[in-house]
Amino acid sequence: MTMNNLEIEPFLPMNRTALLEEIQSDLQPWDVIVIGGGATGLGCALDSVTRGYRTLLLEQHDFAKGTSSRSTKLVHGGVRYLKQGEISLVREALEERGRMRKNAPHLVHSRAFIIPGYRWWEKLFYGIGLTIYDLMAGTWRLGRSRILSRKETLNALQTLEPFRLKGGVRYLDGQFDDARLAIDLMKTIHDHGGVALNYMRVTGLQKNENGKINGVHATDVESGDVMTLKTRSVVNATGVFTDEIRKQVNTEKPDVIQASQGVHIVLDRSFFPGESALMIPKTEDGRVLFAVPWHNRVLIGTTDTPIDRPVLEPVPLQQELDFLLAHTARYLTRDPKPEDVRSIFTGLRPLVNRNPDESTKSLSRDHTILTDESGLVTITGGKWTTYRRMAEETIDHVIDTAGLEPRTCKTHELSIHGSTSMEGADPEDPAELYGSDKVSIDALERDHPEWAMPLHPDLPYKRSHVIWAVRHEMARTVEDVLARRTRSLFLDSRASRAVAADVAGWIATELGRDEAWMDQQLTDFDALLTAYEWPDTNGTKHS
Repeated sequence: MTMNNLEIEPFLPMNRTALLEEIQSDLQPWDVIVIGGGATGLGCALDSVTRGYRTLLLEQHDFAKGTSSRSTKLVHGGVRYLKQGEISLVREALEERGRMRKNAPHLVHSRAFIIPGYRWWEKLFYGIGLTIYDLMAGTWRLGRSRILSRKETLNALQTLEPFRLKGGVRYLDGQFDDARLAIDLMKTIHDHGGVALNYMRVTGLQKNENGKINGVHATDVESGDVMTLKTRSVVNATGVFTDEIRKQVNTEKPDVIQASQGVHIVLDRSFFPGESALMIPKTEDGRVLFAVPWHNRVLIGTTDTPIDRPVLEPVPLQQELDFLLAHTARYLTRDPKPEDVRSIFTGLRPLVNRNPDESTKSLSRDHTILTDESGLVTITGGKWTTYRRMAEETIDHVIDTAGLEPRTCKTHELSIHGSTSMEGADPEDPAELYGSDKVSIDALERDHPEWAMPLHPDLPYKRSHVIWAVRHEMARTVEDVLARRTRSLFLDSRASRAVAADVAGWIATELGRDEAWMDQQLTDFDALLTAYEWPDTNGTKHS
């Protein structure tokens, strides 16, 4: 198999070591190097390689390590943006929602959402707004919204607070597994001849005598090896770390990112049974609150808290956790306690700050493309739903900036790796999210029946998913497997702690690691768990 002139083993397309060796020996310049392995960077690399450009993506940690694995798991147009008058943003997102569902049906499905009305006018107000939302989707519409009676609302949301409830409005939007889509985008890049590598930190940008970028300096985080890679263009798609890369070109560049922190808590479905999700468009402080069924749990979120400095592993603030518990208790009949929380996850939004006096709720959720005098193209802002459109516009800019041969975008109807019909499949079953790869995972279990054993009684994964992640999805660590290849850490932090040692051993066997490596992995994972568990008032954790 040949990938951009790189010869690699046909049965090991995700063999990171082999890819690194080939890249180091290949002296041809890349057409496009993308920095950042989240939704935006993966989308840009996929758009680039499918146009026929030699494309390399470099990610400093793991694919979707940051924001792109920590969303509310929604593929949506943004109902609240209608009220803000951002009509073009909503229309574009609704079209892209439809494309995501068509191109990755194994990962994206529709979900019914209900907005409850506790005042007489709310049903009419939201009913009109959601009718407009449906009409704006046009041929990409998922279904019709409709006004519900009080009885219908309580039948759909069995644990909704009934006091003073007048009824509700039901509408359809999209739902997905964000990290799984990121992994399948990475595999699609490889399927089309590109290369995407995790744990490759870009430490500098190289310029020619005219001040134009013609290479990047990168360090392999695993080995410490340093390399310089030639390229005709560079895309900065690093999300909340956008300004760090821009300042590698010019330290005087003003910051364009105001990061905002969003926290979710994860509860058992007993707190919120049924198939419909809950949306509260406006809490008393102006935030949107969701309760969304996901992988037989329920996600409650989210917060919107400005932060001063982005970090790879953000930690929830106590006031954010208190806010979520208090509002869950306000809208559900069963009040969750800290010990009921299965997991917590925190993500940072890369909001574009055009006015330093604005709050994060009013900062732009739309994307922005910036072109530096050195030729660096930066794409930032936006959201998962519009990742494909953002990538298309970015590569159009790259073509103009770098003088690449013009070629048209191919991703409008491009099937994502694993794409298969989900007719009859249960979208709540994480095993189904592997799509067409599920056949190969099933084959692993037939060859090794012991690999079909569950990881843990409270987790929906098996040892076969760990082996598959290491062999075919470039997983390198316990965190990679439990946080992003499977969603174990997001579903149940305590169960993930319990299986970490077994997972470390299986990874070590696959990668040829020693006992010291396993010990370090467990130390690192134990430290990571701090951000996913509820803190006691004395600073310890619920276990």
